[in-house]
Amino acid sequence: MTASSRSQGDELAIVIVTYSPGETLDRNLDSIKAATDRPVRVILADNGSTDGTPEQAAETRADVEFLPTGANLGFGGGANRGVAALGPEVGWVVISNADIEWAPGALDELLAAAARWPRGGAFGPLITEPNGDVYPSARLLPSLGRGAGHAAFGRVWPSNPWTRAYRQSEAEVAERTAGWLSGSCLLVRREAFDGIDGFDPRYFMYFEDVDLGDRLARKGWLNVYVPSARITHVGGHATSKTPGRMLVEHHRSAYRYLADRHRGAVWAPLRLALRAALAVRARLEVRAKAK
Repeated sequence: MTASSRSQGDELAIVIVTYSPGETLDRNLDSIKAATDRPVRVILADNGSTDGTPEQAAETRADVEFLPTGANLGFGGGANRGVAALGPEVGWVVISNADIEWAPGALDELLAAAARWPRGGAFGPLITEPNGDVYPSARLLPSLGRGAGHAAFGRVWPSNPWTRAYRQSEAEVAERTAGWLSGSCLLVRREAFDGIDGFDPRYFMYFEDVDLGDRLARKGWLNVYVPSARITHVGGHATSKTPGRMLVEHHRSAYRYLADRHRGAVWAPLRLALRAALAVRARLEVRAKAK
């Protein structure tokens, strides 16, 4: 019997992927108490933390478990390991970064939306930056045209039409479907997540959430943006330590996503051009970051 064919219950769990998260983890865990009235089990899928924070949280907090993954598997790989540790009684899973904070009632808002959308496979909250700005977390899937325009002009001309379309910058802030939702915080229906074997582990960092949204949609599930649920993404605690490497990973993942959707000999010249263009862009961004 496969994971997707097992009957699953209605219990709720949270899988937080950790990698030396520092004080952000405690802020996340503290905020869960007011985010839902339901009992919730928390799994810390740890990718090799060295600061001792996840272990301490598991030792001092009830219903928080430390799960070492054995290596740095990246966000998607760590999340998959955490979800796999859950029994069939868990039908709803929140997957998140460590560096988020829930607004009061936010998780219950996501669950209420799930009841309204029976074909919803993933549900994403409205995400704010620490300064209060709203992060564009519900976007269209990247196409070659939008992707090229966004990549070429996103930094030098932020209001260009390709970036605005991709980010859905002018879309109404209302409950709606999206192409994909930010993986920094997602409520997933276990049946849908298991049915596509979770995140693709080939994505070490970045685009694993884009790929997940696309594969859910291909199986007939919806990605639903729920702005009545709010979180704050403190942002970048782990990735800020190695910004150059993260820029390279971002471009590598972008290539993988587009290449996977343009397979075969007929698309070979396009894949070569994409690889070269993204490699050049990565080098330029790393160089600019180092200045």
